[in-house]
This record gives sequence, C-alpha cells and structure tokens, in this order.
Amino acid sequence: MDRLHSMQVFCKVIECRGFAAAARALDLSPSVVTRLVADLESHLGVRLLNRTTRKLVLTEAGEAYQRQVVRILADLGEAETLVRSNSGGLHGAIKVLAPPAFAASQLAPRLGLFRARCPHLSVELVAPGLIDSIDERFDVSLITRQDGAPDGQFVARQLLRSRVILCASPAYLKRHGRPKKPADLALHELIGPAGARDMTLYPDDPEDPAHEQAAASLQTSPGPLQTSHLDTALSAARSGLGIAGLPSYAAHDELATGRLQRVLTGWHLLVVNLYVAYPSRKHVPARTRAFIDFLFEQFDAQAPDPWLPAQPGHAF
Repeated sequence: MDRLHSMQVFCKVIECRGFAAAARALDLSPSVVTRLVADLESHLGVRLLNRTTRKLVLTEAGEAYQRQVVRILADLGEAETLVRSNSGGLHGAIKVLAPPAFAASQLAPRLGLFRARCPHLSVELVAPGLIDSIDERFDVSLITRQDGAPDGQFVARQLLRSRVILCASPAYLKRHGRPKKPADLALHELIGPAGARDMTLYPDDPEDPAHEQAAASLQTSPGPLQTSHLDTALSAARSGLGIAGLPSYAAHDELATGRLQRVLTGWHLLVVNLYVAYPSRKHVPARTRAFIDFLFEQFDAQAPDPWLPAQPGHAF
C-alpha cells in the first residue's frame, strides 16, 4: 500500500464529502478510492469513516487521524515549496476563504499585484458568506468579527476594521428626502437582514458635541428587500430601492463615484473587524506566508477605518 497516496485520497474524500466526488476530483475510479481508504483503515486497525446511504461521518479516531494527516501533507507540501523556491521562486496554489463583499471589492482588485510579485503562485478563492471561524481545508481564512478576536487552535491576526454605514442613491434621496437624525429612518425604505427590527446607530466620534447621546435605537418596519447578502444590498441601494447598511470597504468605490451617498454622516451601525486566520503549525508554508505578508502590506491593521476619510467632496 502506498500510504502517502492513501492519506491523500482519505483527505480528499473528507474534503469532497463523498467517495464518488473524490474519485472525480482525483480522476480515479470510485472503486479505487473506496479500496484505498479501506486499505488505510485495515493498516491502522480502526474505522475512520462511518458510511451511510446519504453521508459520510468521521469517527472519533477518524477526526484525530485527519488532523494529523492534514499537518503531515502540509509539511510535505512546504518541503516541496522550499525546494522549488531555491530553484526559481514559489509555486503552487493558495486556498483562501473570504467574505464575498470583501473578496469582490478589496481582494480581487489586488491580486494582479500579488501575481506580479509571485508569478508562479495562484489563488483559489472561495467566498460563500460571512466567516466566523477557520476552515482547515484552506490555507487562509478571513474571519469577520464584531466583538473580540476569534479563539481556537489557530493563529488569527487582525487585518482591518471597517464601519458599517448607511448609504442610498441620489435618486432615492431626491424622491424621499434625506434623514437628518436617526429617528427619521423609521419613515424610510430600509434594506437589511430578514427579521431585523431593532436598529442602533453609534456616533463615529462620541465626543462630538453634535451628538447628544452615545447611541440611538429605533424600531423599523420590513423594507422592500430583506437580505444578508451585501453585494445584493449594495446593488439594490444603487438602483434606488432604499437605504442599506454597508461596510465602508464595500461602499467606498460607490461613494467615490457618487453612485451612492452616505446617509446620516457621523453615525454608523457597527464596526466589523477582519482577521487573517491560518492553522497553527510550527512551519507555515512559504507560499502561504508570502500571501499573508502581502495582505498586511496592503491593509493597515491600526487604522480606525481607512475607507471613510477618503471621501471628500460629496454630500454625505
């Protein structure tokens, strides 16, 4: 038995959540994949997977074994990368998990710079939604948190912070008028998550004498669109459907071009923090380290919000 190959197949079965899907990914027959995992279980003398007609479930031994195998395969990959790096630069792919709005508005536009620096590295970017914990199937997970750093058996470093601000199109504001204080929002069309009825706004600068209170809370009615998908909310707000709460990093370009305007300048809904997280290993692969270093060169982790000050000249 080629134990290394069997270990790789075992991990691919877990990653693809099935033997048939793993077989397609590896260009092997399902029977070969099944046999390799069975041979691995026979060699170890334990069952790694419980098989049902609908899904595969790792046994307790399987979970412990997978954690170790993932580290072993990563270390082998790093060894290969180090050899290649000494003979022509970094090679391979970096698997990155990121929130969709950040991936589209901030990460993708910078990948050309990364490619120019590391021409033999590619990025496999997956953006399923907001991410609140690490996924060990990826080299880097970009975790979004409101309060406190993420905690777990992984490394997490804060990359940036961004205020969630209210935005609307000039056409909407022309039709409905501009809110002058938080309570005015009760009379407007709001785009937000389904079921969200309570809204609290916080002053950007609590010491500003223009704000008579530290926070303003109000009840809202269901708006014309209820969605947690930020790109959808942004597109709807740009079309004039209503007022949407958007992270400053996602709204930045729209504000700069005037397609959106900030509503209730000086107030924000909340602050989101984005963390770069990666598995806790003694040796981080060189290609992963290169990507992480690039991210921290591109973003200022110490800035309170790098996107909001750069909006002069607009009637926010």
